[in-house]
Amino acid sequence: MPVQITIRGVPEEVRDTLAARAARRSQSMQAFLRDELERIANQPSAADWLAEVRERKAAEPTRVSAAEILRHIHADRK
Repeated sequence: MPVQITIRGVPEEVRDTLAARAARRSQSMQAFLRDELERIANQPSAADWLAEVRERKAAEPTRVSAAEILRHIHADRK
């Protein structure tokens, strides 16, 4: 069920910038902000993303030596 959110104290310049972005998308401010909030909520935070990467690396550690990387680079150039 949708809920109401009120944000107070938004600087006028920020409101104007958001209104211009909404207008460029031919959206109301409400629709624009709802879409943006959904986009933000669906993205992992940087900390969550980094934790996930570290977990995957720990589960399947792979080590490639510098010599092996250079060998592949030189092989691609031939």
